Amino acid sequence: MRKFTGDQLVVATHNKGKLEEISALLAPFGVKISSNDDHGLPEPVEDGQTFIDNARIKAHAAAKATGLPALADDSGLSVDALDGAPGIYTADWAETPNGRDFPMAMKKVEDALAAKGAEVSRKAQFNCTLVLAWPDGHDEVFPGIMPGQLVWPMRGSEGHGYDPVFQPDGYDITFGEMDRWEKNKISHRADAFAKLVSGCFE
Repeated sequence: MRKFTGDQLVVATHNKGKLEEISALLAPFGVKISSNDDHGLPEPVEDGQTFIDNARIKAHAAAKATGLPALADDSGLSVDALDGAPGIYTADWAETPNGRDFPMAMKKVEDALAAKGAEVSRKAQFNCTLVLAWPDGHDEVFPGIMPGQLVWPMRGSEGHGYDPVFQPDGYDITFGEMDRWEKNKISHRADAFAKLVSGCFE
């Protein structure tokens, strides 16, 4: 596995919340973090079929454009009874002409489950795949998973996205009811980050 030896890293995102979270996690390693916005980079077309595909597209696009190593993630919710949907289309399920509407997206998931009958499995998992890419085309891949189940109605106002309907295994509260720092310790992203740090930064 290739170690990260530089002092600059591009985080291939336009999402300020994600940038802050990643910057905090990598702060102990003294790496100067920049984002797609800092380099004026457009969003690449994410036409992959998996979380790994899409994270690779974003990481390699940023590394190639800047000449710096780049880190990207692709994440989403996969529901067993819906054959893994919404999966890589997790954000798309929330799209409206006026921006993203996650309560609508959560209702869409619930309606799809309800259509399958009362006995349907409510197992689901959040996925986060991190890809660290170098300008020479090399990359390292770190998948993270948080298994759990879906609840209805929505519970809690913390977090974002589908958090109010996702109850992680071993807990009786949803991500939407959980303190943000507690969630960040156990989440799919935390799982992927622990692997990234162990593999490339330690």
